[in-house]
Amino acid sequence: MIAFLLLRTARALLTILVVMTLTFVMLRLTGDPAAQLLPDNATEETLNAFRAHWGLDQPIPVQYLRYLANLLSGDGGLSIANGRSAIVVASERIPATLQLTGTAFLLMLAIGLPVGVAAALRLGSLTDQALMTISTFGYSIPNFVFGIGLAYLLAVHFRLLPSSGSATWAHMVLPVATLGLSGTAILARFTRSAVLDVLDEPYVRAALASGETHRQAILNHVLPNAAIPVVTILGFLIGGLVGGSIIVEQVFAWPGIGRLLVDTVAQRDFTVVQTLVMIFTTAITLSNLSVDLAYGFLNPRIRRARHG
Repeated sequence: MIAFLLLRTARALLTILVVMTLTFVMLRLTGDPAAQLLPDNATEETLNAFRAHWGLDQPIPVQYLRYLANLLSGDGGLSIANGRSAIVVASERIPATLQLTGTAFLLMLAIGLPVGVAAALRLGSLTDQALMTISTFGYSIPNFVFGIGLAYLLAVHFRLLPSSGSATWAHMVLPVATLGLSGTAILARFTRSAVLDVLDEPYVRAALASGETHRQAILNHVLPNAAIPVVTILGFLIGGLVGGSIIVEQVFAWPGIGRLLVDTVAQRDFTVVQTLVMIFTTAITLSNLSVDLAYGFLNPRIRRARHG
């Protein structure tokens, strides 16, 4: 189990390092922040002084090594746009994003799992067909289209909910629904397939033949074994929530790190963008690592395997 844990952790750290490196290099190939942040009439001397002040006049390898050294010491650098600590700027927005994605994840679990199980247990019925039709419709629509449609219907047409901001709980309804319902549809379909696969296993039929009721067989055998593949998809869905928050926060003016990322990219604020990408990458990587570890715990054959 220790070797399994170390291997997965090493892969996670390597993934974070690779993404950070690519982000650092690509940002510096997209344009000059001096030309973006300084006035159009700024002289060449002013532009050169700005680049020298922020170390942008150095070769990219030198900038990268300095960035890694500062990062290892806990210093993510200063925002080029306002001179504040990039880590502080990002941390101020993290609670809003956690509130949004955490609530959307709970919504996804509360609806997706029961719907998937109910559809599987009523295979071929009208209930099954209706639930799967709604699920197909749910995950086939892009987040931004779904969000704009909800905003028009509930905020503009019926005036039931606010369309932007984060002042009250009512402001959460539209972004949480937009972010969570597409994942709910995917989870419902995947849960249905996982339960159907387990229902056909011989040990389920043996449990029923031994005298267990249908309910007992489902609780004792079907659901625990169906949980193994469902756990796998949860990692991808969490990653989808983190990535989808960038679009949803922009649509509903939610003050999280997703909206901050869009704003800082437009400003060429390299330091803050690097910090935000690192946060997103770490969150997605840790979610996948958690799924790997949970999968190894649920399935001992995985953690005993010689190769990951």
